[in-house]
Amino acid sequence: MKQKLLRLFPVLYRLRIAQLRLIRHFLNLNPSITYAKHRVVHSLPYTCKKHQSLLRRKLGSSDPILQENKITNLRISVGRMDGIVIRPGETFSFWKLVGKTTSAKGYIEGLLLSQGGVKRGVGGGICQLGNLLFWMALHTPLQVVERHHHSFDPFPDDHRVLPFGSGASVFYNYIDLRIYNPTQHTFQFRLWLTDEHLKGSVHCDALLPHAYHIEERNHRFLEKDGRNFRENEIWRKVIDKRTGNLTAEEQMIHNFSEVKYDLFNTS
Repeated sequence: MKQKLLRLFPVLYRLRIAQLRLIRHFLNLNPSITYAKHRVVHSLPYTCKKHQSLLRRKLGSSDPILQENKITNLRISVGRMDGIVIRPGETFSFWKLVGKTTSAKGYIEGLLLSQGGVKRGVGGGICQLGNLLFWMALHTPLQVVERHHHSFDPFPDDHRVLPFGSGASVFYNYIDLRIYNPTQHTFQFRLWLTDEHLKGSVHCDALLPHAYHIEERNHRFLEKDGRNFRENEIWRKVIDKRTGNLTAEEQMIHNFSEVKYDLFNTS
């Protein structure tokens, strides 16, 4: 009911966003949180994980120009984050590094997923960077202490290489991606763009004893009350590199999202 009212009255929606941003601003003043803010130009010696994602995909009937705009937005955001190191006890915050995405900073209109639908907005598209960072963090002992995901599935799969629901939504500044370093080691994100891909890698100052494998389980589509939904689980296995033995496994995510496209006509 609350979300329906916000959709019906845009002024209420804008006021709610302003309220949430103000609350997050004050929460950010918490002196017990040390934010990662130092960037270095050289990569730490040991690579934990590399990943890449396509810059251009078929996204329903959306304007392809908005995907080109997204690339501009990603390039600016990557420029504010590449090389960031997360020292022991520090917390990586997406928005602490990127800041507000405004036209004055060079951001332009891209796709935004908001209030159960697809919209246009300045800075749109940088959720793809959040997705990449989250996926790489899952392959390390870093702890994801804040992560959000959309409650709906807006587009059918097209060149999807990761399990459904393994991304991370970001919306300035109260829907953040935050990653805490509980270890005695320093980690680093490297990020860059090519003509076709957003690429990244996560590095460490020491060789880690474990490897991490992510897998999808119990994926299904289902109908409920005349609406279609998609459900799955994302699990992580921890493997001892020396012996190859499984040392732990845990469910990281349970997704249950409304499908916004026609399941029987996804061509």
